[in-house]
Amino acid sequence: MSTTLHRRLAATATAVALGATALTACGSSDGGDQADSGPVSLTYWAWAPGMDKVAAIWNKKNPDIEVTVQKQASGDDLVTKIITASKAKKAPDLVQAEYQALPTLVSNDALADISDEVGGIKDEFAPGVWQQTTLGTDAVYAVPQDSGPMMFYYRADLFEEYGLSVPATWEQFAETARALKKKAPDKALTTFSSNDSGLFAGLAQQAGAKWWTTEGQKWKVAIDDPATQKVADFWGGLVEEGAVDNQPMYTPAWNKALNTGKQIAWVSAVWAPGTLTTAAPDTKGKWKMAPLPQWYDHKNVTGSWGGSTTAVTTDSKHKDAAAKFATWLNTDPEALAALVKEGGIYPAATSAQTSGALVEAPAFFANQPDFYTEAAEIAKTAAPAYWGPNVNVAYAAFKDEFGKAAKARSDFGASLGRMQDTTVADLKKQGFEVAR
Repeated sequence: MSTTLHRRLAATATAVALGATALTACGSSDGGDQADSGPVSLTYWAWAPGMDKVAAIWNKKNPDIEVTVQKQASGDDLVTKIITASKAKKAPDLVQAEYQALPTLVSNDALADISDEVGGIKDEFAPGVWQQTTLGTDAVYAVPQDSGPMMFYYRADLFEEYGLSVPATWEQFAETARALKKKAPDKALTTFSSNDSGLFAGLAQQAGAKWWTTEGQKWKVAIDDPATQKVADFWGGLVEEGAVDNQPMYTPAWNKALNTGKQIAWVSAVWAPGTLTTAAPDTKGKWKMAPLPQWYDHKNVTGSWGGSTTAVTTDSKHKDAAAKFATWLNTDPEALAALVKEGGIYPAATSAQTSGALVEAPAFFANQPDFYTEAAEIAKTAAPAYWGPNVNVAYAAFKDEFGKAAKARSDFGASLGRMQDTTVADLKKQGFEVAR
């Protein structure tokens, strides 16, 4: 998306309707654009835990640029708050923003192009991760902070017990699910969770989906493209035949299924060990991680589920200083080590993915000492993701349409078409031009 297009869309489109929120903080109070030659005070809105402790390291070393962290809620609530503050010209200098939120914030003219300030750090990140901060242009709207490369988790002991092989392809994954059902009808390989839009989006990315792109001065939506249709048909078929479960994740029932071995695998992301630690505590040391199954034997690619960035707002009167902090936060070895320790994140910077706190495997995966070495190799293969200005609407439509289809074990393809139609209709309602 060109800078011209984003400015024009910002002027014509209404803000994404995510709900009203009160302002509790503002950005720098100095008037006018100023050179960062004297002491500078920056405000940073973030939700990751321990960010104030990480900023304290910076402040000690950089007394002329003081960063104050203000803890915020995450998700749609924060996006709404940033947009509202930006329209009132009271946004903070920096914000922690999820990758899928960037187009919404950019189209509302809330984020600054910092390509001149941070362009030199591009090679610190996997191409598929960096691409998400550019929106497919020469502009750069944020610095990657953490990422969520997707992987396949499985109960190694139960795979051995039932004579199952770790699937290298999705076809083998389906065969494994069916084989388990024949050997242990009361168990399921995994579940399809209609509550988790981000998981489905990541699976579609791996298959080559490009949900939002631009065509001239218009948005193009292709949520029902062949790649996503293939993913929907695959999982819909497994649910319909009963080869996998159809229950949502992160429920007491799901936790119990993992903890008791009723479900013996999980398609997830690099942060899964933390979830398994609380969801299935009795299974510590019994799981292993492998690359995501592939659609084609000759390809090696994964999707992403989760992750965030550090962005500089258009309201910041100290853009250079803010970009300098964003660069330090996400590339400096000491800062990255602190992010892992204090925030529990998986850093987007490739240099930090096998160092510091990530040298040893998670305690839950002590039986797989090369966990983070393997994870780092998988992270390099992250596919590009194509986000648009109304991801929240698409995600809500997914939960609604796929939720009904999963419960009824009915056609996922039809649900995908309705998800597409809902997303397009919303863009038009907001005032965006849409190509088809």
